[in-house]
Amino acid sequence: MPLMSDTTTSTARPFASDYARQNIPSEQYYSMSDQPSYGGNGGFTQASPRGGGKRKWWIIGGILGVLALIGIIVGVVVSQVNKNNSSSSSNSGSSQRNGNGTSTIKNEGDPSDFDKDSRLHQSFWGFAYTPQDALLPWCGASQNNVTRDIQLLSQLTTRLRLYGANCNQSALVLQAIQDTKVDMTVWLGIYVDSNEEAYEDQVKSVTEALKTYGTDHVSGVTVGNEYILNTAGTDSTTSSIYLSASKTITDKITEVKAAIAKLGLSKTLPVGTSDAGSVMSKTLGEGIDYFMANVHPWFGSTSIDEAAEWTYNFFQEFDVAPAALASNKPSVYIAETGWPTESMNASESNTGFGGPKGEASLANLQTFLDTYVCQANANGTEYFYFEAFDEPWKAQFGGVEPYWGLYTKDRELKNITIPTCS
Repeated sequence: MPLMSDTTTSTARPFASDYARQNIPSEQYYSMSDQPSYGGNGGFTQASPRGGGKRKWWIIGGILGVLALIGIIVGVVVSQVNKNNSSSSSNSGSSQRNGNGTSTIKNEGDPSDFDKDSRLHQSFWGFAYTPQDALLPWCGASQNNVTRDIQLLSQLTTRLRLYGANCNQSALVLQAIQDTKVDMTVWLGIYVDSNEEAYEDQVKSVTEALKTYGTDHVSGVTVGNEYILNTAGTDSTTSSIYLSASKTITDKITEVKAAIAKLGLSKTLPVGTSDAGSVMSKTLGEGIDYFMANVHPWFGSTSIDEAAEWTYNFFQEFDVAPAALASNKPSVYIAETGWPTESMNASESNTGFGGPKGEASLANLQTFLDTYVCQANANGTEYFYFEAFDEPWKAQFGGVEPYWGLYTKDRELKNITIPTCS
């Protein structure tokens, strides 16, 4: 079936915001006048504009209306064309080509029947993954697209982590794993910000998915992604605001554990959190089962030649060591690490190291793949590579944010070679 359409460690703790970026919209993305709100059925509705924002929303509404009409017209035309194409090709064999230009065998009835790409190898410990269009308030993720992604990702890794449970993504991913019959486990996610109703809705979504699909393909549940970084905004792990943010996360972890325990599942799932690599502490460790750390050498102003070693040393110093001080010894993972391939503007295309060795480029991505992936596997680092696919919605953050994928947004493998690890 086609793929459905070691150097000296640092002596000072770096400022946390240098080492992480958010991956799902939060209250920092939505302004006060366009914060989405929940409808009674658990779906999103756009909040009423406030004050002087009304005129803006009338204009936007009119534009959206026109775009919607155009979309309907285009959709009808495309549907008819596809129908005609499908009809004309049904008698000419089932072979077709996917986005990578590789021949595949179409078998609509069996998503587990798909051709493998010879350029791919299961060399990565794990991958960070957000389904395409799983963004609030639009929620355009589809089962076909998620299934296509799982077919691709299963050729690179056996482990995934999600960032949230918005837009039904827990069920979409677990259904795709079930349908494709691949060897894959996933750490489900619950995104946390100031919207308590959104948090509660995600807890419900995760528990419903666990009731439906069980735990065979679930390794844990991650509560929060960079919540402490976004809330505390400091590199201090002893300040009152840091301690308050940590308590918020650990309290929610306790709540999620209780909700999962009520399900009577076949195994106990660990529940932890994910945040900037610089915010881990013994205090936080006491309240979690695991910590996932964002550790990005590009944001560390490193040369690509030093990036792999820098990543290992940073993780050991700021995450592994603090976790070992906690009495419960939480597991630690690298939640994100990678290297971008381009930037939206030249002024933000360099790590700060200077020169070509600090640039966001395909050549430097290849170097990071060649020097980090197999080495990390060999030294026992459990990491989620960031990331599989470019995410154009992150253009709102500027710089390199949309360009971290091994694939383009259209699922075309970039001009790189996937390492083969023994």
